[in-house]
Parts: sequence; structure tokens; C-alpha cells
Amino acid sequence: MAPLNVLIVDDHPLFRKGMRTLLNAMPETAVCGEATGGGQAVEMALALRPDVILMDLQMPGGGGLAAIERLAREWPEARILVVTLFQDDESVFTALKAGARGYVLKDAEEEDIVRAIQAVAQGEAIFSPSIAARLIDYFAANRTSSHAEAFPDLTEREREVLTLIARGRSNAEIAAELVISLKTVRNHASSIFNKLQVADRTQAALRARAAGLG
Repeated sequence: MAPLNVLIVDDHPLFRKGMRTLLNAMPETAVCGEATGGGQAVEMALALRPDVILMDLQMPGGGGLAAIERLAREWPEARILVVTLFQDDESVFTALKAGARGYVLKDAEEEDIVRAIQAVAQGEAIFSPSIAARLIDYFAANRTSSHAEAFPDLTEREREVLTLIARGRSNAEIAAELVISLKTVRNHASSIFNKLQVADRTQAALRARAAGLG
């Protein structure tokens, strides 16, 4: 299996060097490029089409948030993992709203960062434990309805599919668990995204978890 191509976006040379050394030493990953600012990151991402983009948030030459928003418009399939020191609510929620697929802190263990890269490459949402706890607390504080009331337009089967999406299951895993075809799962997922007015699995999973599903 070909290694995952990773674009590192960070203005700190030591961090880039450390990540490059770590990722290039593993058979599962390879660094395809490095950028030191948001504007350069967008140009390189569009040219190289990496499997995962590691994105810091605050950098000269255009910040990470602006880069995430631009990539969401110009390359919606981009899989962006924020790797930063900032864990305040504004940074976390703004990055996720802009289109980031995951959010981990720079003080995370190396194996946790590698695991996060692999998860984002597979289309999953991934967060550092402290970020996940912050998200859970936020959504719990804002929960105002029961599971069924939260998504009244979904059918029972769609709610089952959404629950499994929130648990991080792939389409193939959902098909096996519900004993339905892969095409049926995809149709249900498309219907769910339309009814919830979300763009992808990550946003659907966040909405579902906010309502207590998964």
C-alpha cells in the first residue's frame, strides 16, 4: 500500500523538522511538501493534492483559518488536520466550521498524531482528548431535544445509519452491521446529509453527537 502523502504547514522550522523526520521514518506516511504560511499552503495543496494537510492556525503570510476556508471552497475534498497549541473555544469551533476534519494539540504523543493523520485520511473526525471533552461539554450544554426530536425528518433507518456514522463506522462497516448493501448505505448517507444540511460525514457526525447519537 502506498504511504499517505502529508503536507506540513507550520512556520516553526523545528516542528516541521520533527514531523518530517517522524513521518518519513514510517512506512505508512511520507512528507510530500512543507509550507510556512496559509497562502503558500493553499498553493501547494492544490498542486500536490496530499492525502492529509497538517495545518497550524497562526502563521505569517496568511493564517491557517483563512487557508482552511479557501481550501474548503477550492478543494472541498481536502482533509485537514489542525495541529496547534491553541485550544480555546474560538479557535476550535472556527477551525471545524471552516472545514477542518480533526484537531490535535502539538503536545500530543507522536503515536497519537500519526493515528490522527491516518484517521483523517480515512474520512474520520479525530480530536485530542481535551478538545473532545470541550466539544462534548459544549454540545451537552446546548442540547435541547431528544434523539428523535433532534432529527424529525430522518427515517428510522437513516437514524440508525447516522448513529453509526457518529461512531466512526465506514460505509462498508455500516452495510455489514445493518445487513444492507453498500449502495443503500450511500443512498441513506446522501439523504441524511441533505436533510441535516451538512457537507460531509464529519459535519454529520458532529451534529449527531451533539444530539446524543453515537
